[in-house]
Amino acid sequence: MRKYIFMKAKGIVKVLPLYLFTFLLLSSCDDFLDTENLTMKDTSNFPINETDAFQMVNGIYSVMNRNLADPEEDPFFVFDIASDDRLGGGSQSNIGAQGVDRLMNAYVDWMKPLWQQRYAGINRANNALETIDNVTGWSNEKTKNQLLCEIHFLRAWYYFNLVQVFNGVPLVLSTEPQNLPKSTPDEVYAQIASDLKSAIEIGPATKYPEVGDGRASKWTAEGMMARVWLFYTGFYGKSELPLADGGSISKSQVVAWLEDCIQNSGYGLVADQRNLWPYTNPYTGKDYKYDLDNALNWETDENKENMFAVKMSNKPGWSADDQLRHNRIVEFYSLRKTTADAFPFSVQGYSNGPVCEKLWTDWAADPDYAGDYRRVGSICDRAVEIPNYKGDKAKEVENTNLLAKKYVGCEAIDPETGQRMLSYGYFYGSENNRQTGLTQSLVWLRFADVLLMHSELTDGKAIYNGKSGLNAVRERAKLPDIAYSLANLKKERRYELCFEALRWNDLRRWGDVAEKVKNQVGNKILNQGIEGEYAFTNDFMARYNETGGGFFKIPEDQVTLSEGVLEQNPGWGDGTNWAKGDLPYRFK
Repeated sequence: MRKYIFMKAKGIVKVLPLYLFTFLLLSSCDDFLDTENLTMKDTSNFPINETDAFQMVNGIYSVMNRNLADPEEDPFFVFDIASDDRLGGGSQSNIGAQGVDRLMNAYVDWMKPLWQQRYAGINRANNALETIDNVTGWSNEKTKNQLLCEIHFLRAWYYFNLVQVFNGVPLVLSTEPQNLPKSTPDEVYAQIASDLKSAIEIGPATKYPEVGDGRASKWTAEGMMARVWLFYTGFYGKSELPLADGGSISKSQVVAWLEDCIQNSGYGLVADQRNLWPYTNPYTGKDYKYDLDNALNWETDENKENMFAVKMSNKPGWSADDQLRHNRIVEFYSLRKTTADAFPFSVQGYSNGPVCEKLWTDWAADPDYAGDYRRVGSICDRAVEIPNYKGDKAKEVENTNLLAKKYVGCEAIDPETGQRMLSYGYFYGSENNRQTGLTQSLVWLRFADVLLMHSELTDGKAIYNGKSGLNAVRERAKLPDIAYSLANLKKERRYELCFEALRWNDLRRWGDVAEKVKNQVGNKILNQGIEGEYAFTNDFMARYNETGGGFFKIPEDQVTLSEGVLEQNPGWGDGTNWAKGDLPYRFK
């Protein structure tokens, strides 16, 4: 298996005032290109050729990895933990996840890395759009169009992350330093839609796998357009998605793009959903009874279902330029102690994101999901699968004894020495290390989601192998067909896409956030070995409404430095601060 990475920035870093944390797009990529050192390059001599253009675009991708240095402030982690199907967990000292779960402030500079790095990516995309016409000697127009497609997609994606976390944000569309107020959500979404439309229209119709692993494409943009359209129209109560230069995107246009993606992209469903997740890799699976009993075989991170992901690298160590080569979200979700009794999930981590009991019981009790292999394929009941694992009673809080399997560190045993390796990644070239050995891709869009969005937009129209998207995904899980209804669609999205950073924003756009309280309060938990029940110290729905619908705090230093131009989000005054260790709700 070969992993790809968009990393290794080498260049001038120019810090501009306020939120414009600017980088000059000078990055190389060992896996794609063999290039000269670009340390001395600037916008006067870069980019000038096609090799430069690839480097420039790779530099936009590289920013995706930077928030993984602070996983509690990566959008994937935020959206995943904020849902009703995970608790914050962790310990009394690593409280970021608990702040996300409760819409409460955790740190002084809460959300600052997320804000800075997403704007860094936007600025790189802006610079690329401003300078790409300087390139001469294109091998063909298709190559240039593919890179333009990626630039527009990435700028849209970074803004989509920001607007879902913060609501209205400054709309920066050039590299010129500016002190801007927040744009309205309508204005931000109009720019997102316009960028995605550009990516769709200019992107070549190159099918998977020729389009390349880890690169955005017109198909990625078509799928992401549907996600943006559904959230915007649902959350804000609109009928269409606006465009920056006027006009709008209708439901019928989104459906047409989805059908183009489904029928022409080359992407599809893998045969068994469990084979998407690394616990089925052959080095772990040969000693993991669940894999052996179910004849599971990993499809690797590069497969026909994963359409857009943050990629990692098996190259050893932390990179010198502060861009991660490994997935620290996996580290934060992993169990706290390394012990053979927890095999294969015994990579030492922070025990964040314990699974809510209600997901486990709802799934088992639903007659429409009888025999669904995804339940045990997605969730480890510690008492059943790893009964001798005692955990870390001195530190674990909000422990439900249910562990999500999709993003969790797993070991492998060396067949020659019998030694336990802290990550299966060792066998693919990474280090035997509980951090740098965790090189699983972070998947933001997969084909199953595209099928389910199509069903939601068409009330279950047949589209994939003679079935609706809803029933195609159910068939893959060995479940019978079911009549389309929004209620059935909601259940299928919850079970198929659990722990993939989609549930929170689904609840928000459906107006179902009260489900979070219903599904979390009363969960049986262990706080440092003491039995208790999960509770909120505040009225969660009141907090949700005060924050405009679950939006987070704009970093305080950005508000201060703007000298009043940038206003703080509602609901985030001084009264929302809370101190480490002062968390009595844990011991109710």
